[in-house]
Amino acid sequence: MTDVQTAFQRLVTIMDELREQCPWDRKQTIHTLRQMTLEETYELTDAITREDWSGIREELGDLMLHLLFYARIGREQERFTLEEVINGICEKLISRHPHIYGDVKVRNEEDVKRNWEQLKLKEGKTSVLSGVPKALPAMVKAMRLQEKAKQVGFEWDTKEQVWEKVEEEIAELKEAQAEGDPKKIEEEFGDVLFSLVNFARFLKVDAENALSVTNNKFIARFTQMETRARERGLSLNDMTLGEMDALWNEIKQERS
Repeated sequence: MTDVQTAFQRLVTIMDELREQCPWDRKQTIHTLRQMTLEETYELTDAITREDWSGIREELGDLMLHLLFYARIGREQERFTLEEVINGICEKLISRHPHIYGDVKVRNEEDVKRNWEQLKLKEGKTSVLSGVPKALPAMVKAMRLQEKAKQVGFEWDTKEQVWEKVEEEIAELKEAQAEGDPKKIEEEFGDVLFSLVNFARFLKVDAENALSVTNNKFIARFTQMETRARERGLSLNDMTLGEMDALWNEIKQERS
């Protein structure tokens, strides 16, 4: 066996031992694991955003353990085996890459994406949007929906057209705000966000990651503002907005 095969088999063996011998591992079900799997996935995405390669390696291991855990439970329930899971994805990859394993010609990655969606429809999907999970976070889901629609030609031609749409949606939001209908305001605000995600795609920016970076930047600056205020014998609760804003700009200038 190769080093990779040896390491993978070692993890499979450990998973089996834990499932059979550890009281906590024996108790877990696909439902109790679900939330933990989501948390591990977010921890991986956070490490990716920070480009923390050591963290990425660790979180990949945690996720891999979860995958083996589900496969082990699937075998116990006589639903499927680990071998079936692995062979299933192998067959799917081969069938959906006819430009590699067949005689289909492609010019670029966009051709590959279009072929992928067409193959999924031939496999029985009723809509190009059907492959987008319902439980995805809203911003990620918006990106995926737009990317899917693009594969059948439902797409703007230029980023300038998309920005015009953003401005149109902002104008409609202002109108709704003037009318004072909370439900309409929420709807139009959602349209603004959706159009901004679309604009991000045209800029080749990952909207979800961009917002994560901004969130992290805000956390870093705000906590530093709290620390600096304490060092000066101050409390944010007792400071005016102007004083806090001045402190914020001071920190911002130092970091720029």
